[in-house]
Amino acid sequence: MLRQSFDRELHRLQDEMLVLGSMVEKAIIRSVETLRNRDVEAARQIVADDLKINRKRFDIEEECIQLVATQQPIAGDLRTIVSVLHVIVDLERMADHAEGIAKIAIMMGGEPPLKPLIDIPRMAEKAVDMLRRSLEAFIERDVEEAKRICEEDDEVDALYDQVYRELLTYMLQDPRNITRATWLLWVAHNLERIADRATNICERAVFLSTGKMEDLNVSKY
Repeated sequence: MLRQSFDRELHRLQDEMLVLGSMVEKAIIRSVETLRNRDVEAARQIVADDLKINRKRFDIEEECIQLVATQQPIAGDLRTIVSVLHVIVDLERMADHAEGIAKIAIMMGGEPPLKPLIDIPRMAEKAVDMLRRSLEAFIERDVEEAKRICEEDDEVDALYDQVYRELLTYMLQDPRNITRATWLLWVAHNLERIADRATNICERAVFLSTGKMEDLNVSKY
């Protein structure tokens, strides 16, 4: 494969990664919407659509393996392929977290809301923003932006702690609240994990530029 053709394949690989990222972003947003709107049918669709996300991840993985096997890339090219492999795994895991939120929406069904959803949508908005920007930092090889995004993970952690404390209060006030409060805690935990995985993508963006892996998700909170 000529160099120009190989470069096209590398760019296409990253474009496919961005398509997967877009699918995951939509799943996260929709999962929180189904929870807010008590839309069980939409939640079931998110669960069903997770198979498409899994299939997309496996297709990209196959393309990565094919490139390694047939072209034996070295140095920066190999870093790119290996990094894409790691990123698509994180993206697929984020989709699993979104699916988990949708399943909670299904379990909650027509149950009256325990409390108005305020901090959970804020967590989702921040996590999605971190995901979108982390992929941009990866494509642009923007080390400084990647590090900034990782620092913002503390905001999601702070929101999670706030949700945890508030829901714990509801549980202590009335044991009948425990089940519904636990469901919302699971939702918050899924969103917190999504933000953590966005920092993993940022670490890969730094690796692409420097050739060194750094642990950027060091909480200051």
